[in-house]
Amino acid sequence: MAHPQYPHLFTPLDVAHLTLPNRIIMGSMHIGLEEERNGMEALAAFYRERAAGGAGLIVTGGISPNRRGALGPGGARMANRRHARAHETITSAVHEASGRICLQLLHGGRYSYHPFNVAPSAIKAPINRFKPRALSARGVRQTIADFAHAARMAKSAGYDGVEIMGSEGYLINQFIVSRTNKRTDEWGGNFENRTRFPLEIVRSIRATCGDDFVIMYRLSMLDLVEDGSHWEEVVRLAQGIEEAGANIINTGIGWHEARIPTIATLVPRGGFSFVTAKLKGQVSIPLVTTNRFNMPDTCEDALAAGHADLVSMARPFLADPEIVRKAEENEADRINTCIGCNQACLDHIFQRKAASCLVNPRAGRELAMPAQPPLTSNPKRIVVIGGGPAGMSCAYEAARRGHDVQLFEASDRLGGQFNIAQRIPGKTEFQETIRYFSKMLAEHNVEVHLNHRATPESIANAGAEVVVVATGVRPRPLKLPGAERPEVVSYLDVLSGRVEVGQRVAIIGAGGIGFDTADFLSHDADDELGFYKSWGIDKSLESQSGLGKPGNRVTRREIHMFQRSEGKMGANLGKTTGWIHRQTLKQRGVKFHTGVKYELVGEAGLAYKDAQGKLKHLPVDHIVVCAGQTPNNTLHNALRLAGSWELHLIGGAGDARQLDAERAIIEGTELGRSL
Repeated sequence: MAHPQYPHLFTPLDVAHLTLPNRIIMGSMHIGLEEERNGMEALAAFYRERAAGGAGLIVTGGISPNRRGALGPGGARMANRRHARAHETITSAVHEASGRICLQLLHGGRYSYHPFNVAPSAIKAPINRFKPRALSARGVRQTIADFAHAARMAKSAGYDGVEIMGSEGYLINQFIVSRTNKRTDEWGGNFENRTRFPLEIVRSIRATCGDDFVIMYRLSMLDLVEDGSHWEEVVRLAQGIEEAGANIINTGIGWHEARIPTIATLVPRGGFSFVTAKLKGQVSIPLVTTNRFNMPDTCEDALAAGHADLVSMARPFLADPEIVRKAEENEADRINTCIGCNQACLDHIFQRKAASCLVNPRAGRELAMPAQPPLTSNPKRIVVIGGGPAGMSCAYEAARRGHDVQLFEASDRLGGQFNIAQRIPGKTEFQETIRYFSKMLAEHNVEVHLNHRATPESIANAGAEVVVVATGVRPRPLKLPGAERPEVVSYLDVLSGRVEVGQRVAIIGAGGIGFDTADFLSHDADDELGFYKSWGIDKSLESQSGLGKPGNRVTRREIHMFQRSEGKMGANLGKTTGWIHRQTLKQRGVKFHTGVKYELVGEAGLAYKDAQGKLKHLPVDHIVVCAGQTPNNTLHNALRLAGSWELHLIGGAGDARQLDAERAIIEGTELGRSL
């Protein structure tokens, strides 16, 4: 019987002896637990919860077939029986939850971050400090054998199959294109020689593991780097991969060194399914589409349009392990949606920390934080003051424990700073988090009072035994002669729409808020072009690698950004998204000034000394202050003296330094579970 809302999503699909109850695959994510002590137990709990939540097929994070291919020193491998036995914990957990799981085999090649990395040719990657050694012909053959051996070990560990990582610029992808393959032997030169490596890997794994083992191949369909694959080559390789014995072909989009965003929140939902659709009909095995699918309706649309046979989602399973079950039970409004921020997942991995999720801090911590917190034996009347991320998460978790919770919010809506963030172009996904928490608060009978500015008296009247202050932050004022002038405004004035800034603008501060404000003020440069033309993506796929010419993105305003410290502008922005922000603003014509010292604001505009100490004046219509935040803790100070309640302070109200939503939600979640 067809599902009433998602008829294509839940059509059973038999793939290589697996009957998938739905067509959503949990895509590969390296969690960072793979290398931690007792990490396999934590990974087993992580994957078990996703399998129980309805994932049709799970693909693990990338595991190397040998030491040189590991992504970092001591990186995870599948090279011997000891490795295989450690993984049995994972496969048993998934199978007990009626799930299926494939191990992703990934050789980093020149992306491996250690001095022993290898590649087809000795060409250093622009995102790696280590130059690789070129594999010898014997080394190539040994690497193929290592892939086959790793697959055999995976099968012995109980995995249902493997995914071969042939995209994103890793070793196999490096063999395929002339950009990184300058060899003159049988593994380089013409297309047939360059693609021999991936085809031999597939053939060897099929011969080693037999026909009852799933082989999924992740094919780079859109390299988005110079000297990548032509579309005709993508099709030929896909056909060769099928002939070599693969059961499924997954879509890979963009190399890691590509200067085009592929998974950030500014990418349209399902924005690359057109690539998979173009391959439909060229092969007979199922095709998987991927990138920026975060809700069931987007998946359903792609399947209904015939763009693919399956849809892969990775980060959305971090945000909500039950995303598929909720969709199947017509509860899409209860899904904790991935907002594509990368802050707690990919940015953590680049910092060599275990990945988690900004909107779901339980991700990766399933053993320490059970899905259902234990019910309290001593229910209390709890008042949470502030309906931002910290307050909402705290109220939700406390109510789940069985407490009587009220939430006071001074404005007319929940969300706090998220209501400002969602006004930034490309960050509209933040509204999904507000929707989710609003739904959860109502479901767990939290009494929400909007337009209510809490006082000690109103809190006492509510009968509070516990008070949680989550009143957030306020903009840090500019301490400079002339800062009281009317042309000096805060970022809140601008982003909330209270102030319409003029033609010439100075932005003081180059942290996340400064970049968001500059994006907000300069987005007219992209409004008419749209995402693909702005970034130079050729949707016709007629150009090599899918690279087109970016459109003219210059903003109509004259915008100057100022930073006191020297060095790279916005150096503390997220590793995986900071470059996008910098590149976007540069292309729009925003001017960066680093190493400056502010002097005053006067009739002549902003007076400052540049990095060389030379005094300059910049005439401007407005100066937007994005110079940090201070705790909004006045009420907390009053409450300390006003009552006998148990008092807590969380989020920016407690410490505004380096504040972000990840920390606010973690603090709210942990406190709510501990009350």
